[in-house]
Amino acid sequence: QTQLVESGGGLVQPGGSLRLSCAASGFPFDTYTMGWFRQAPGKEREGVASITGSSAYTHYEYGVEGRFTISRDNAKNTVFLQMNSLKPEDTAVYYCAAARVPDIATTASEYDYWGQGTQVTVSS
Repeated sequence: QTQLVESGGGLVQPGGSLRLSCAASGFPFDTYTMGWFRQAPGKEREGVASITGSSAYTHYEYGVEGRFTISRDNAKNTVFLQMNSLKPEDTAVYYCAAARVPDIATTASEYDYWGQGTQVTVSS
Protein backbone atom coordinates (compact mmCIF):
# COMPACT_ATOMS: atom_id res chain seq x y z
CA GLN A 1 0.00 0.00 0.00
CA THR A 2 1.41 3.35 -1.06
CA GLN A 3 1.70 5.81 1.77
CA LEU A 4 3.21 9.25 2.37
CA VAL A 5 3.11 10.58 5.92
CA GLU A 6 4.19 14.12 6.69
CA SER A 7 5.33 15.33 10.10
CA GLY A 8 7.07 18.30 11.67
CA GLY A 9 4.51 21.03 11.20
CA GLY A 10 3.47 23.40 13.94
CA LEU A 11 3.32 26.98 15.14
CA VAL A 12 6.46 29.09 14.79
CA GLN A 13 7.23 32.78 15.14
CA PRO A 14 8.27 34.86 12.12
CA GLY A 15 11.96 34.35 11.44
CA GLY A 16 11.89 30.89 12.96
CA SER A 17 12.58 27.48 11.44
CA LEU A 18 10.83 24.16 10.97
CA ARG A 19 11.89 20.89 9.41
CA LEU A 20 9.22 18.85 7.71
CA SER A 21 9.63 15.13 7.08
CA CYS A 22 7.74 12.80 4.80
CA ALA A 23 8.05 9.05 5.26
CA ALA A 24 7.23 7.03 2.15
CA SER A 25 6.33 3.38 1.68
CA GLY A 26 4.82 1.07 -0.92
CA PHE A 27 6.77 2.18 -3.99
CA PRO A 28 10.43 2.30 -5.15
CA PHE A 29 11.25 5.55 -3.42
CA ASP A 30 14.67 6.14 -4.95
CA THR A 31 13.27 6.14 -8.49
CA TYR A 32 10.65 8.80 -7.79
CA THR A 33 10.98 12.54 -7.89
CA MET A 34 9.65 13.99 -4.65
CA GLY A 35 8.02 17.35 -4.16
CA TRP A 36 6.58 19.62 -1.51
CA PHE A 37 3.45 21.66 -2.15
CA ARG A 38 1.43 23.95 0.07
CA GLN A 39 -2.08 25.30 0.21
CA ALA A 40 -3.11 28.35 2.17
CA PRO A 41 -6.75 29.04 3.11
CA GLY A 42 -8.69 30.29 0.11
CA LYS A 43 -5.79 29.73 -2.27
CA GLU A 44 -4.84 27.08 -4.78
CA ARG A 45 -2.24 24.45 -4.03
CA GLU A 46 1.20 25.64 -5.15
CA GLY A 47 4.55 24.00 -5.60
CA VAL A 48 7.34 24.68 -3.16
CA ALA A 49 10.29 22.47 -4.06
CA SER A 50 11.20 19.31 -5.93
CA ILE A 51 14.11 16.84 -5.84
CA THR A 52 15.01 14.04 -8.24
CA GLY A 53 15.51 10.45 -7.12
CA SER A 54 19.29 10.62 -6.88
CA SER A 55 19.23 14.14 -5.39
CA ALA A 56 21.16 15.31 -8.44
CA TYR A 57 18.70 18.11 -9.14
CA THR A 58 16.56 20.35 -6.98
CA HIS A 59 14.11 23.10 -7.84
CA TYR A 60 12.60 25.84 -5.71
CA GLU A 61 9.69 28.10 -6.46
CA TYR A 62 10.06 31.85 -6.33
CA GLY A 63 9.69 33.14 -2.82
CA VAL A 64 11.24 30.19 -1.00
CA GLU A 65 14.60 29.86 -2.74
CA GLY A 66 17.35 30.70 -0.30
CA ARG A 67 15.12 30.05 2.71
CA PHE A 68 13.95 26.47 2.12
CA THR A 69 16.04 23.38 1.41
CA ILE A 70 14.69 20.09 0.11
CA SER A 71 16.65 16.89 0.70
CA ARG A 72 16.08 13.17 0.86
CA ASP A 73 17.47 10.05 2.49
CA ASN A 74 16.82 7.12 0.17
CA ALA A 75 18.04 4.63 2.77
CA LYS A 76 15.20 5.78 5.03
CA ASN A 77 12.62 6.48 2.29
CA THR A 78 12.23 9.99 3.64
CA VAL A 79 12.18 13.45 2.10
CA PHE A 80 12.73 16.62 4.12
CA LEU A 81 11.96 20.30 3.81
CA GLN A 82 14.08 22.58 5.98
CA MET A 83 12.35 25.93 6.28
CA ASN A 84 14.26 28.91 7.65
CA SER A 85 13.43 32.61 7.99
CA LEU A 86 9.76 31.76 7.98
CA LYS A 87 7.22 34.47 7.16
CA PRO A 88 3.51 34.71 7.93
CA GLU A 89 2.80 34.19 4.23
CA ASP A 90 4.37 30.72 4.52
CA THR A 91 1.38 29.67 6.61
CA ALA A 92 -0.31 26.75 4.85
CA VAL A 93 -0.90 23.03 4.87
CA TYR A 94 2.22 21.43 3.42
CA TYR A 95 1.97 18.27 1.36
CA CYS A 96 4.61 15.92 0.08
CA ALA A 97 4.10 14.11 -3.19
CA ALA A 98 5.79 11.47 -5.36
CA ALA A 99 6.13 11.57 -9.14
CA ARG A 100 7.08 8.58 -11.30
CA VAL A 101 9.32 10.71 -13.50
CA PRO A 102 13.11 11.00 -13.72
CA ASP A 103 13.23 14.77 -13.85
CA ILE A 104 12.17 17.70 -11.72
CA ALA A 105 8.38 17.98 -11.56
CA THR A 106 6.84 21.34 -10.77
CA THR A 107 3.11 20.89 -11.33
CA ALA A 108 0.65 18.93 -9.21
CA SER A 109 -0.62 16.99 -12.20
CA GLU A 110 2.78 15.31 -12.59
CA TYR A 111 2.56 13.68 -9.17
CA ASP A 112 1.09 10.25 -8.57
CA TYR A 113 0.92 9.96 -4.79
CA TRP A 114 0.11 12.50 -2.08
CA GLY A 115 0.31 12.72 1.67
CA GLN A 116 -2.42 14.06 3.93
CA GLY A 117 -0.56 17.25 4.79
CA THR A 118 0.84 18.94 7.86
CA GLN A 119 -0.13 22.40 9.09
CA VAL A 120 2.51 25.13 9.31
CA THR A 121 1.49 28.35 11.01
CA VAL A 122 3.83 31.33 11.18
CA SER A 123 2.56 33.89 13.64
CA SER A 124 3.69 35.98 16.57
